[in-house]
Amino acid sequence: MEERCCAAVRVLVLQAAWALAGGQVRYSVPEEAKAGTVVGRLAQDLGLEAGEAEARRLRLVAQGRRASVEVSGASGALLVSSRLDREELCGKSSPCALRLEVLLDRPLRVFHVQLEVTDINDNAPIFPAARKNLSITELSVPGSRFPLEGASDADIGANAQLSYSLSPSEHFSLDLQKSNERNIEPELVLTKSLDRETIPVHRLVLTATDGGRPSLTGTMELVISVLDANDNAPQFNQSVYKVQLPESAAVGTLLARVNATDTDEGINSEMTYAVTNFSPLSGRDVISINPKTGEIHLTGALDFEDVNLFDFRIEARDQGTPSMSGHCKVELEVLDVNDNAPEVWVTSLSVPVSEDASVGTVVALLSVSDRDSGANGRVRCWVWPASPFGLEATFAGSYSLVLREALDRERVSEYEVEVRAEDGGTPALRARRGLRVPVSDVNDNAPAFAQAVYTVLARENNLAGAELARLWARDPDEAGNGRVSYSVWEGGVGAGGGAAASSGWRAASSYVSVDAESGRLWALQPLDYEELQVLQFEVRAVDAGEPPLCGNATVQLFVLDENDNAPALLPAAGSAPEAGAVSAEASSLSSVPGSDSVSGTLWAWAAWGAPAGQVVAKIRAVDADSGYNAWLRYELWEPRGKGPFRVGLYSGEVSTARPLDEADGPRHRLLIVVRDHGEPARSATATLSVSLLDMAEAALAAGSSSSSSGSRSSVGVDVGAGATSAATNVWLVVAICAVSSVFLLALVLYGASRWAPRAAVLSGPGPTTLVCASEVGSWSYSQRHSRSLCVADGGAKSDLMVFSPNFPPPPPPGPAAKDTQPEPSALLDTVSGAALLSSFTRSVFYPSGRAGSVGIRARLPRPESDECLTGP
Repeated sequence: MEERCCAAVRVLVLQAAWALAGGQVRYSVPEEAKAGTVVGRLAQDLGLEAGEAEARRLRLVAQGRRASVEVSGASGALLVSSRLDREELCGKSSPCALRLEVLLDRPLRVFHVQLEVTDINDNAPIFPAARKNLSITELSVPGSRFPLEGASDADIGANAQLSYSLSPSEHFSLDLQKSNERNIEPELVLTKSLDRETIPVHRLVLTATDGGRPSLTGTMELVISVLDANDNAPQFNQSVYKVQLPESAAVGTLLARVNATDTDEGINSEMTYAVTNFSPLSGRDVISINPKTGEIHLTGALDFEDVNLFDFRIEARDQGTPSMSGHCKVELEVLDVNDNAPEVWVTSLSVPVSEDASVGTVVALLSVSDRDSGANGRVRCWVWPASPFGLEATFAGSYSLVLREALDRERVSEYEVEVRAEDGGTPALRARRGLRVPVSDVNDNAPAFAQAVYTVLARENNLAGAELARLWARDPDEAGNGRVSYSVWEGGVGAGGGAAASSGWRAASSYVSVDAESGRLWALQPLDYEELQVLQFEVRAVDAGEPPLCGNATVQLFVLDENDNAPALLPAAGSAPEAGAVSAEASSLSSVPGSDSVSGTLWAWAAWGAPAGQVVAKIRAVDADSGYNAWLRYELWEPRGKGPFRVGLYSGEVSTARPLDEADGPRHRLLIVVRDHGEPARSATATLSVSLLDMAEAALAAGSSSSSSGSRSSVGVDVGAGATSAATNVWLVVAICAVSSVFLLALVLYGASRWAPRAAVLSGPGPTTLVCASEVGSWSYSQRHSRSLCVADGGAKSDLMVFSPNFPPPPPPGPAAKDTQPEPSALLDTVSGAALLSSFTRSVFYPSGRAGSVGIRARLPRPESDECLTGP
């Protein structure tokens, strides 16, 4: 047997060429080939270079059943891996073709390989029984025929073509009947009359020989007993019964009813029925016959996919002695019904799929089949949901799951895809196969802040390291693509005059810092409102993707004023004689509680006989703070009680409380306290020494003052004719100048109100001092930086509205530029309603009942280029 197998291997190993039209490789291998037998050089037939099969992972995918072959990773050859038994794999089907799929990676490709297992003559003919007993009456006439059970051969083709021979006998011969294209049935023919008394039993040997090379044989012993008496055999009304039955027929279904008659009488005409000669032998479990009625019933389930045609014989035997029999043939054809649902296999799956994968990318390879035939076996496939994936047919029963639309992981991070198959039967049967396709992330989303502009309020004199705000940017990407880090990107303060002018441009990073992970905004140093009112800068959020993407947000940091500056007394407006003040040693005034600063002694004079209300001197002071913290009031601390002098609460003017006389003494020492309205209030003290003179001395002092300077801070009272005339002339000149100035100012204001916008902003660099005076006092305000003043008409209010300051752009590198006067067009600006609403406001009470607002706007530089991407 082994020698025959080896010879068949050497003779029948065939390799098919690559079929260009179908894209398949076909090979042929004989059954029973030894393990390791080379079926074909698959890598070479597929056009692969040496070593490419192993590098691209050339591998075999079998469908549905054991393939018994494998692909050598090193050589790329198709080898036999286990025993190949054609009869076990395909039964009687011819040809026996195994459908295989071969996969290649990088890029992923699929090839179809058809392996035909050829038959070798490894099965000898087999009879149903080793011994067959026959009973033939001696009355049988020559020419009588007795059907014999033929042998069966598991092989196919020529190896299964059987021929029969009978051992030599003078009474019997063998006749072969071809029942159909596949089967030859032997019949025993009586050639000479039998004589039971001479030979009661005949022993013959029936030999079946197949058509293989070398041929194999099988034998069956025939034991023929010669009977006497009953000389009429039963006869069927049909020689062949043909029955068609669907494979879905239930067990117990009546197939047919056969009928035979016997012309004998009595017990010789009573018959029983039996089934013989099953082809294939599995028919024994499928049908049965009622021995009395001849009804044939279904006793087992039919399966068209296994056997679609059954042949068997019915024997009718009488009860005579010896009994006689008649025979007929029944052919049962099994009809196909749609009882097999389609089957879907996933042969390859490439996941996860990148969200930037191009349309047409192959995600999976699938194989679909249906065991039914005809329309019942035709399958159509589709994918649900219909997007973003679709199916493309590659070969018969093979499909590729491809990408039809662009993916977005932030919208859908994973897809549950279902491949559905439906056959063409009635009713149609369906199958489905679920696939989970995750989507991998790419960095396609830039961080985005919740607000484009953040407004942060911070009080001055804060602690270094204090948390000012917390910023947060959202990035919908995952892992490193969504991990955000923060940094201060741009912004700063330029030199605007005063103390800041010496420092020049200062970057925002010298004032604040942002935590790279949490986005917390910290103060690096205490803030000083007098140095910095508003700081505008940008915070950048950058993700950790490749390439990195970023987003920006503008932060406006407003510094809120604290009452940390005491009032400061201003020097006299003119020379010492003009102002009536003479520098003297500083005196310690520990008697004034809460005093923050002490000035030197100021000098003034007044004339005896001056009426009540005569202004003697004016105390001028300024506070570096703003708002209520810079609103000053003046109090006469000493002497207390009803003295000859009083101080204006808000103007600082020292005037006579009553007419002066000689009883008041020649000199008076006044201690004046200047306080602001902050919480807690801060103060400064001034000492004023007032000398009382007669009329002539006062006139001489007044004339000397006006001829040298033209301005004064103290006024005397005229008591004589010459002194009174000189003082009167001076006052007349002052009055005429004042009235002219007021008239010109009225004309200018009237023209401005008619032709200028209703709200205007006047801004300019450099230090400014703003003094608002009224009958009842003064409000002084000082600052080191540029300011914008906006006075709006309307009803009486008590609000001072403070906006962001107008910083100049940062100076270029190198020596500081000289101070230049701004262009006229830059000094006039209109404040819109939106700017007023978005600005930070503070309230100040004006004694005169008028409302004013100070607008502060910041102009900060922006970078000309960006080093990271802000979006895809």
